[in-house]
Amino acid sequence: MAESNFIDFVKIYCASGHGGAGSMHLHRAKYIPKGGPDGGDGGRGGHIILRANAQFWTLIHLKYRKHIKADDGEKGGSALRTGKNGTDIVLEVPVGTVAKDAETGEQLFDLNENGQECILCRGGKGGWGNDHFKTATNQTPRYAQPGEDGEEKVVILELKLLADVGLVGFPNAGKSTLLSTITSAKPKIASYAFTTLEPNLGIVRYFDDRSFVMADIPGIIEGAHEGKGIGTRFLRHIERNSVLLFMVSCEEDNIAAGYKTLLNELKLYNPELLDKQRVLAITKCDIIDEDIEKDLARRLPKKVPHVFISSASGEGLDKLKDELWKALQK
Repeated sequence: MAESNFIDFVKIYCASGHGGAGSMHLHRAKYIPKGGPDGGDGGRGGHIILRANAQFWTLIHLKYRKHIKADDGEKGGSALRTGKNGTDIVLEVPVGTVAKDAETGEQLFDLNENGQECILCRGGKGGWGNDHFKTATNQTPRYAQPGEDGEEKVVILELKLLADVGLVGFPNAGKSTLLSTITSAKPKIASYAFTTLEPNLGIVRYFDDRSFVMADIPGIIEGAHEGKGIGTRFLRHIERNSVLLFMVSCEEDNIAAGYKTLLNELKLYNPELLDKQRVLAITKCDIIDEDIEKDLARRLPKKVPHVFISSASGEGLDKLKDELWKALQK
């Protein structure tokens, strides 16, 4: 099977350029045999810059670019000529990319706006030429300042998808089918677990040209926060969602218990996820009747709005959009 183009995690070594050395030069001309100092400053080393670009949706272009080194600044010249700055390297990344220090795990930057720029590694400053060091008592200094070293670090770039609504559910809960039904997205759909191996995004059209973005992530199983199943590989994408749509199939023996299991996995992964608005959808309801729905409704969590839906028959989909829109307004 061909490798997916969706890459949301890369580890790279970055090194900015060193600053150029200042020049130690004394002015000499035909009629000026003993001129004063005129050594120029060295140029700044090149920065390594991250820039958020809404046209990118994956980090695949950085997957095989493991070592990134910016140019050094040039040395200063005579006649107070400043050396050329090293060329900056700009790394375009998708909006929603987080940069972390690979050694400490510290978050360095969070690029969540298109066009946002952050200096990942700052180039070293250029050294001063000997012109800066002349004084009344030392009119011909024969020394200059070396350039500063650049920075180097190993950085982890993680992409967290930006979406209004995130779908949370067990494998085969019908998440991908729902996404394909109410958006124009075309995720892979099959009757086996973990059909979805990468997140999918779709735009849900609402009334009066209003819309919101929905994200489908691979199914969660008990123990996902410890890496079971596909584990934490995609759980981080939920962190960016404003509303979480929990999806549990009506075929589950205990829908309320299934919902609590999903909620617990999110809590163990990141307790802050429980602060998000939630909606519960009971899926595949074309195979049950209204009496069974009423019986199931009595056993569902009271504080979370719920909707019985069927992507196959269209049952409850309009009501689901209403509930999601209300949750988004909160």
